[in-house]
Amino acid sequence: MLVPLLAAPSAPARAAADLPVLADFESNAVPAGVYAWGNDTASTPTLTIEPGAARPGAPATNRVLRSGYAISQWGGWSQDLTATQDWSPYEGFSFWVNGEGSGRRVFFEIKDGGSGPGAAELFESSFTDDAAGWRQVKVPFTDFTRRADYQPGGAPADGELDLLAMWGYGMRLPTAAGSLEWDQVELYGTAPPRPARLSTDRPVYPVGERSEAKVSVTVTTATGAPLTDGLTVAYRTGSGTATPGADYLPAEGTLTFPAGTASGSSRSFTVKILKDGANEVAETIPVELSGTGVRPPAEAPVIVIDAHGLPYLDARRPVRERVADLLGRMTPEEKIGQMTQAERMALARQSDIAAYGLGSLLSGGGSTPTPNTPRAWADMVDAFQLQTRRTRLQVPLIYGVDAVHGHNNVVGTTIFPHNVGLGAARDPELTEKAGEVTAREVRATGVPWNFAPCLCVSRDDRWGRAYESFSEDPALVNRMATVIDGLQDNGVLATAKHYAGDGGTVYGSSTTGDYTIDQGVTKVTRKELEEIHLAPFAEAVRRGVATVMPSFSSVDLGAGPVKMHAHRELLTDVLKGRLGFKGFVVTDWQAIDQIPGDYASDVRTSITAGIDMVMVPYAYPEFAATLKAEVEAGRVPMSRVDDAVARILTAKFRLGLFEHPYADRAHLGDVGSAAHRAVARTAAAKSQVLLKNDGRLLPLNRKSKVYVAGSNADDIGNQSGGWTITWQGSSGPITPGTTILQAIRGRAASVTYSPDASAGMAGHDVGVVVVGETPYAEGFGDVGRQGRTLELSAADRAAVDRVCGAMKCVVLVVSGRPMLLGDLSGVEAVVAAWLPGTEGDGVADPLFGAVPYTGRLPFTWFRTVAQIPINVGGQGRRGGAHARTRRPELERGRLGPRRPRGPRRRGHGRHAARTLPYRRLRPVRRRRLGGEGPGAERGPAARPAGDRGPRARRRPPEEGGGPAGAGRPLTRRRLSSGRDRTGARPDRGRPGSRRPSRPAGARA
Repeated sequence: MLVPLLAAPSAPARAAADLPVLADFESNAVPAGVYAWGNDTASTPTLTIEPGAARPGAPATNRVLRSGYAISQWGGWSQDLTATQDWSPYEGFSFWVNGEGSGRRVFFEIKDGGSGPGAAELFESSFTDDAAGWRQVKVPFTDFTRRADYQPGGAPADGELDLLAMWGYGMRLPTAAGSLEWDQVELYGTAPPRPARLSTDRPVYPVGERSEAKVSVTVTTATGAPLTDGLTVAYRTGSGTATPGADYLPAEGTLTFPAGTASGSSRSFTVKILKDGANEVAETIPVELSGTGVRPPAEAPVIVIDAHGLPYLDARRPVRERVADLLGRMTPEEKIGQMTQAERMALARQSDIAAYGLGSLLSGGGSTPTPNTPRAWADMVDAFQLQTRRTRLQVPLIYGVDAVHGHNNVVGTTIFPHNVGLGAARDPELTEKAGEVTAREVRATGVPWNFAPCLCVSRDDRWGRAYESFSEDPALVNRMATVIDGLQDNGVLATAKHYAGDGGTVYGSSTTGDYTIDQGVTKVTRKELEEIHLAPFAEAVRRGVATVMPSFSSVDLGAGPVKMHAHRELLTDVLKGRLGFKGFVVTDWQAIDQIPGDYASDVRTSITAGIDMVMVPYAYPEFAATLKAEVEAGRVPMSRVDDAVARILTAKFRLGLFEHPYADRAHLGDVGSAAHRAVARTAAAKSQVLLKNDGRLLPLNRKSKVYVAGSNADDIGNQSGGWTITWQGSSGPITPGTTILQAIRGRAASVTYSPDASAGMAGHDVGVVVVGETPYAEGFGDVGRQGRTLELSAADRAAVDRVCGAMKCVVLVVSGRPMLLGDLSGVEAVVAAWLPGTEGDGVADPLFGAVPYTGRLPFTWFRTVAQIPINVGGQGRRGGAHARTRRPELERGRLGPRRPRGPRRRGHGRHAARTLPYRRLRPVRRRRLGGEGPGAERGPAARPAGDRGPRARRRPPEEGGGPAGAGRPLTRRRLSSGRDRTGARPDRGRPGSRRPSRPAGARA
């Protein structure tokens, strides 16, 4: 059983019997709160309760927890507490373990602070299983260190083990097979008196010459109570790279905090900065704080005299000159730092940004600040950017996120339909507008780089990333590349991913965990690769995309599979050579580790293949040391490093980061605004595909009495899908928005809602059953992984049968891909709603006739799973993933798509491709968003397959026809160069992905 944590007694000593026991496992089953976890089912340990009388000091009836394991990547077990506990009165953490003498190192961690066990800051220690039999492990809290290789999304990042709000602990088992037994997990001892903590208002104080630096020092007690005794804090300027007397006047003195001073009180002092008249790099002045009964800051604050007068700092100079000047001043270590990208939660301390000269940080999926608000994001990114000021060259960070359908990591932002929905809308201008809104929200939070769009051409519906693809047809994917313009015209770097062929992997070819197709092998001819998978990237390069991310997958052109991150021909010869890509190539999450060979070989192979920046994301010290050794040994040419760094610096200069490194908070109020959500609503409405409409059931009459059922009717998380707030996404009210049910309630005169269709059905005119998938991302969504299929759940199928057996009904399919819907003979209408995002009104608008159904299938909707893969848009192997499918019954039938039409020829027509030079990457004048509401982008309504009746009638606003202003077209705009925003320049010539499964806090 679990024994509640005892209240800490006031006396300094306590008997052993009074010490708090967290778990002693004296039960018949594994206690509540104790659970196992792993990267896949096979790696998740088996936990059982077993007799344990052999433990020293245990009674004859003692029981223990046995963990049997066979771990391929990661796995272990944890105890999560239902409420926080204060462990600060105790000396340390203790448990008994029955080892095997395997010699393996076993890590364990405790969970400090945060909003819950899954969002706590992790501090770790370890022991070595070097002897068989029982032993007691006791570790003082002072010996725990912050876990450097992983931190949960949303966890605190102060690096302090406070012990005041503890959520439990976890045991991380070795990557091997074996068995360990555990007992008597408890706290022990009495903590020594905790000193008051000193902190400063900033860790870094950037100042110019002939100015002053004001340093504010705060005293905080361990309990939050006022000081019982007075404190005197001594301060002095230490020895840095600045010269005392020439660059600044040394400062020394004391700050007094009398007894009774409130915890959190501050005192300040100033340091005077002089002017020496020289043009020079940044110089540092450390600040030293000390005193009796106090604990100084974990990292000493530093005053920095900013670099000044150097050519690369002159914004009037051409970017090429600035890059050349800066590159010529950099040491090999500084260059390697620019090529290094770390996950923000991997930082052992924030000053590592300066210590390693890191060029970039990222937030993986679910890696968020606490609280997860737009302002907190801006504060977080600015704090990281501040650390770069202490480096001598002051090269700013470039921070990246996966904003794949809106700024989807952040609660309260505008969440758009996933790419599959935008592909169904087939509106390049709308897709560009979605990119614009995303860029505005991303940049408002201080983030200038987006790991999107995914230009994959998904050729197999069993792929867990199918919804990240605009279409199976490369011609349609090419048309949707306008999203790049929406991002980059508004000051955010776009990333074309995953280059190349990630959508063509063969089912069963993946070797990553229990994935079946994601990160597998794409087996194609060179012609197929060129026509299907390279074409969208050629279009992205023509549009001036700033960065490209290779795929986790391998390409087999007939001579065997080669990992894309090691493919020099495709990365250097094709992408940077023939296609003329001038930006930089960034890896996917820890992707170089999948290249065959040791780590040094991985680094050498990837960099020489053409990788410019490595998303490490955790072991940044190891990567930097390894690449330095490879360069010094001559195995990686310095010319290759210089080329990579020049590409990275070029992007930073063009973004204006050297002049404006911090967040522009003027537009924080626009994040999740009504105007932005109106664009997302339009996108959701135009993405709806009417698959069947017998008897012209749709559009529904607003006066109808509607019966709503199904698992996805009232769930923001389900309708938004993966990559929403967390990497995998989740069900429930995870972010503000309008569910489909709420939207229907706003339209219909009377609505009854019963998720499982158990409520009475008499008296209703029509039923709406909202079914489909629950969220997933990447290989977690692969069909065949842990029993996943493309079929509706039994509960959804039962809801369809009950409702549609009792009344006329429409089935809305909320999913990231076509699904096997079963017998629909008793269903009058079927709509593919895809993953519409937070704006459920976009689903209800065409449902009730406010706008017509204009969406068309971006993927062939199969009739049986035996037909998969089934595609249009490419000539290839017969019956294979790249086969050109000609099945009239699927192209013209009720559930079959009309064959997707490609775009008009380049240089002709409204949405023809256009060549946009890389120099266009810069913030531009803000433009007012176009029309609002679901009708803002009116266009001709394609009559979907199966709809034999007239187009849906547009209802006026008073009848539910959308908000005021609906129907206004988006204005056409022109670039500053005079190029039409929706046309091409005919004088331009014709042109010639993820990761091993891991805990949340995920990848690009």
